[in-house]
Amino acid sequence: MGKIILVVMYLLAGVAGNPKKDDKPVVARLTRYDVKQGREREFRKALTESVSTAIRWEGNIMAEAYQEEDKPTVFWLIDRWSNAEEREKFSKSPQSSALEALLQTTLASPAKTYHLTDLEPLTQKEWRTAASSKDQPITVMLFVDARPGTQQQFKDTYHIAMPKFRGEAGVITYQLSEIEGDGTQFVTYEKFRSKDAFQYHLNFPPVKPVIEYLESNVKQPPFQNGLHNLVEIAPLMRE
Repeated sequence: MGKIILVVMYLLAGVAGNPKKDDKPVVARLTRYDVKQGREREFRKALTESVSTAIRWEGNIMAEAYQEEDKPTVFWLIDRWSNAEEREKFSKSPQSSALEALLQTTLASPAKTYHLTDLEPLTQKEWRTAASSKDQPITVMLFVDARPGTQQQFKDTYHIAMPKFRGEAGVITYQLSEIEGDGTQFVTYEKFRSKDAFQYHLNFPPVKPVIEYLESNVKQPPFQNGLHNLVEIAPLMRE
């Protein structure tokens, strides 16, 4: 009996000391590119090719590319990986290397990358939920700077509302992420099936506590300064 206990303890110690690869933290990033006027088409092509390759890459959870609706020289790359090693492998691919090389000549200012921690995280399958052929998807990002001391209230408010948001018929994807840093910055990623679905969401009763928080507990009005309407340029590969 004593030998059996020792063997079990040895095996458990081995598991604890050698975590599975799947236990490594997800790498979630949001990158903004300000492109020089006249170089948009060239940059868009390279970004599209990089994203199209990424979503076929082992270890990729999601990768999407966008252009600002009102600022066509501003592009966004959103990508998530199962761990840092997989992201590093992809960075050496021809498509990723080509995009990286293009940054040297096409950007009006240095790229800005936000490292994210997803709250209420989604699975790869959920990230890759397909829009139907009848949909006209729109994507909205909202940056929020919470007043220090109120960030947990913000998280708690979203924790209650998130299942209801994701359950809306017009919602394709909905994610709240904390921007790594001082713990007061957040970004929401919201993809809807149509503009009508987005308008419905704004009047959806569970959104009221979120709006009330945003009206009183943020450093700057987010809808004036942190709202980004995006147009997808590299549609997600559907399985």
